[in-house]
Amino acid sequence: MNISSRSFTNGGTIPAKYAMKAIAGGMNVSPHVAIGDVPKEARSLAIAFVDRHPMARNWVHWLVINIPAHTTEIPEGASLKTMPPESIEMINTFGFAGYGGPQPPRGSGVHTYELACYALTETFKMPKKELTEAEFLKLIKPLLITQCKMTGNFENK
Repeated sequence: MNISSRSFTNGGTIPAKYAMKAIAGGMNVSPHVAIGDVPKEARSLAIAFVDRHPMARNWVHWLVINIPAHTTEIPEGASLKTMPPESIEMINTFGFAGYGGPQPPRGSGVHTYELACYALTETFKMPKKELTEAEFLKLIKPLLITQCKMTGNFENK
């Protein structure tokens, strides 16, 4: 399985338009996500977009579950608008459902954001709520077939 994006390259800089509106140039637009080579036994996918900077403590910017396994693409700007049918956008660490872009404190240096996709054996029956990344990973562990990741960097200068 693999993940990529037309919004930013793996290991590259995330453009400001994907950041929160409090950031200069920020428009809080969710990035494009492309998913390939999903295992045949997968019944659903999940994606997570997490800030890996030590200061951020694995801040969840976007967590989506129950994405149909046949999904190959999530368009740019799809959060809360045109997500794949049946998918559920969970509440992020900001406290709202959907995508919340980068918003690191000014002067905190470069933050690395990890965009991950998880192929799962089942879908979930759960209400929208905030999950930490650790809670999410514990929840999916028995259902996980495989995962893939890419990273992007953002700095609030």
